[in-house]
Amino acid sequence: MSARNSATLIRPIAVTGTAQAALGVLSFSFSFPATAWALEGFGPWTVTGLRGILAALLAGGCLLATGARVPPRSARPGLAAVAVGCAVGFPLLSTLALRISSTAHSAVVIGLLPLATAAVAALRAGSRPPRAFWLAALAGAAVVLAFTVQQSGGAGLTTADLYLFGALLVCAFGYAEGGRLARTMPGWQVIAWGVVAALPVTALTGALALTAEPVHWTWHGVTGLAYLAAVSQFGGFVVWYRGMAAIGVPRASQLQLAQPLLTLCWAVLLLAETLPPTAAPAALAVVACIAATQRAGRRA
Repeated sequence: MSARNSATLIRPIAVTGTAQAALGVLSFSFSFPATAWALEGFGPWTVTGLRGILAALLAGGCLLATGARVPPRSARPGLAAVAVGCAVGFPLLSTLALRISSTAHSAVVIGLLPLATAAVAALRAGSRPPRAFWLAALAGAAVVLAFTVQQSGGAGLTTADLYLFGALLVCAFGYAEGGRLARTMPGWQVIAWGVVAALPVTALTGALALTAEPVHWTWHGVTGLAYLAAVSQFGGFVVWYRGMAAIGVPRASQLQLAQPLLTLCWAVLLLAETLPPTAAPAALAVVACIAATQRAGRRA
């Protein structure tokens, strides 16, 4: 095949991959507003359990419909990390945080997720990113830490911040292990098997929470819960991983820079929140730090 024909074939694949990765970022940017809606009808433990149950049923149906094979034993530790980080830990901790914190505040803190994921992946792989990478990562962390302290009036980290930083850490491990597994198995199956593996925990959590927390069947509550289960915990990962497979992780990560800013927009438009004066500058500073880490990684 000639170089011209190869370029002709690659171009539409790249365009499609970029569109799918961008759709994944757009999907995830609604997760915090959807969580805020879900909390209008359900308690935080109920939201975590029910979204996990519904996502596992959807993912399990897709695995059965496609005849997916059970992953080999070597993949199970990584899938356990995906289950703990992406299917249980992050949903629970972020939901607990959003119960006592605004969506805008949470979006800025969780904006560090790409940095945390890259750092965990580098440590997990035993690689040595250049000094510029770590300087940019530390700068991003410093911006978020300063923002959280400023928001607390100088009193230090709040309970919500501790929840968010915990969510950030466990999700970074889940993302890093998921990215590693996606090299040897279809990416959508990584999250599908992850939420299915977490089903015993989420089912028990949901069953116990329904007896302990009040339930109000509001339109916002049901809509938010459905979105979290179908999109945030499963469907969004399908297009996100497909996009990464088509255009590569570095280019897909560039698109993810928009996620904190998009979430800030939805906080205003959907939840009528008033942004703190420092929210947008802090989010932009975090985006700049992430962009710097991406450039440093490409040079390496």
